[in-house]
This record gives sequence, C-alpha cells and structure tokens, in this order.
Amino acid sequence: MEKLTFTMENYLEAIYELSSDGAGARISDIAERLGVTKASANSAMSTLSEKGLITNEKYKEIFLTSSGQEFAKFISKKHQVIQQFFTEILEVDMVIADKDACAIEHVISNQSIQAMQEFIIKNRKA
Repeated sequence: MEKLTFTMENYLEAIYELSSDGAGARISDIAERLGVTKASANSAMSTLSEKGLITNEKYKEIFLTSSGQEFAKFISKKHQVIQQFFTEILEVDMVIADKDACAIEHVISNQSIQAMQEFIIKNRKA
C-alpha cells in the first residue's frame, strides 16, 4: 500500500466510518467529522481520488474504491486495537484513548499492533 500522510489517512478513515451503512459519505459530513472546512475536505478528496482510493463526482456522495476500502479498514482496525488496549488493559478514559489512538495509529508498526491484539486476547482468557 502506498504511504499516505496522517491527514489523508484521517480522511479515509472518516469516509469509511461515515459510509459503513453502504451509502456514500457527504463532503459536509466528512468536514464536520474532522473539524475542517468543506474547501479543505474537497481538496483532500481530489488527492484521494487521484490516488485511486475514492470515487468523487462533484455534488455527489463519496465512495471508497476497493483499494480505498482495504486501506481504510486497515487504519480503522489499528485505531480500534489501540483504543481497546488503552481502555481495557490500561484503563484509560474512553475519550482520551480515542484521541490518543487517532494520533498513534499513523506511526505504530504492524508488529506492535499484533502484540497489543495478542495481549488483549490473553488477558480476556485469564
């Protein structure tokens, strides 16, 4: 997978979460979710479209391509594992865990995610 900036990963993840019901994501919802202007969100959509990660027609909903879906699902999974580790294992407040997971998901290695996941599973059985 091509490396994206943290910002582009956040946009992909937002589209993934907003379109989980099968419908596309609206630019206004993406902008609101990420706390950015519609102009900034539109600019990001152009970049993601150029990379083949979304389909984006003017004034229409935004959909992830199959590669965009795969990438976004991967980012979302990392976020979930980190957040779960923080809340279940470290007993960090959910709001703080979510914010920290969002920052960490972009730089953490797959090996560390795997280790966290395994640790969570082992602790559930104990």
